[in-house]
Amino acid sequence: MTKKLDPQEVIGLVGQGADIIVPIANGEPVRLLDILEEHAEGLQGVKIHQMLALRSRRYIQGEFENLKHVSYFLSGATRKVYQDAKMELVPNNFHEIPRMLQKVTKMSMIMTVASPMDEHGYFTFGTQADYISEFVGKVPFILEVNKHMPRTYGRNQIHISQIAGFVEHHEPLTEEKTAAVGDKDLLIAASIIEDIQDGDTLQIGIGSVPNAVISMLKDHRHLGIHTEMLPDGIVDLVRSGAVDGTRKFTNAGKIIGTFAFGSQKLYDFIDNNPVVEFQPVSIVNDPREIAKEKNIVSINATTEVDLFGQCASETVGGKYYSSSGGQIDFARGVRFAENGKGYICMASTAKNDTISRIKLQLTPGSVVTTGKNDVDNIVTEHGIARLHGVSISERAKRLISVAHPNFRDELLFDAKKQGIII
Repeated sequence: MTKKLDPQEVIGLVGQGADIIVPIANGEPVRLLDILEEHAEGLQGVKIHQMLALRSRRYIQGEFENLKHVSYFLSGATRKVYQDAKMELVPNNFHEIPRMLQKVTKMSMIMTVASPMDEHGYFTFGTQADYISEFVGKVPFILEVNKHMPRTYGRNQIHISQIAGFVEHHEPLTEEKTAAVGDKDLLIAASIIEDIQDGDTLQIGIGSVPNAVISMLKDHRHLGIHTEMLPDGIVDLVRSGAVDGTRKFTNAGKIIGTFAFGSQKLYDFIDNNPVVEFQPVSIVNDPREIAKEKNIVSINATTEVDLFGQCASETVGGKYYSSSGGQIDFARGVRFAENGKGYICMASTAKNDTISRIKLQLTPGSVVTTGKNDVDNIVTEHGIARLHGVSISERAKRLISVAHPNFRDELLFDAKKQGIII
């Protein structure tokens, strides 16, 4: 039977040139990564592949010749390292990560945090399913058992017979601070709320605008949740009676996500809660699966938009900040859905109203996350620019109408000069 591993046994399972897969956020195994760093001199050509690393570690900083980090989504722990050209970043759409990992890595091993084993011999990945759950029974797993990891439901279970071994390390989960809601956020949310109907299914992420939207939804009824990341606000919507999932077209009555990241309130809510199910990102974020929810509403954020409607959502001022994540997955999913609606939100200005985020052209170095053909609605504190099915000239006019008033005349002049507006 599989056993508890000591550090030497863990290292003994790591082969030369191994590609180790580590999950998102609180799935990151602190003790197992400590062991790898402690024995880095004895490793050969090992790479750790991960989205959204939580902690800045020595191997991420590039201190070890034979233990390297490969990122699929930057975080505060990895952003500067990448900007200093000391780390690899692999472009991707979130739902494609499992297939991509199979294609470009050896899939040598998965290391992840898990909740303690139950009486039937099953562990769960707790706050996770993401890109690792698809490989249960197909790839060796080493677990880091943490009593603070909630026990959850969905396709995120693993039996003791399916793992190579485990270590124990018990510490509270990392909590994400709730973003403060400002006046602009409330104005943006108010515009979106007018379009959300009772019975709609929501994809809603983290940040001040989603928090503002959630605060205004408590009088709605029969809402459903199908989202990549479950944020804190989901708890309040369930408790207010706004979310019951009874009008969903898939997984009726269930809250569906691929990972959760928030406060202890959220972690307590998902613990042993059969209403919440975690499924692989290859399902949750697949545009074809999203489209089955006929009344899906997607709410995401960007940093700047040009007059064609192109959204640069992963760079700030022309420098890489994050990555694509699931934004385009849901932008396409809502397009395929019968009554789907997509909203990409941002404040109209930056730096105390001195810079317009709606631009004739994106800042040099910026990367387009959601292209002009996939954008549905752009929302600022000045309203909604509905872009789907209208000409380039008309969409430019609509985008200028939701820009900050201080910049509208200049944008209009430049757009006409460039022949964008006729």
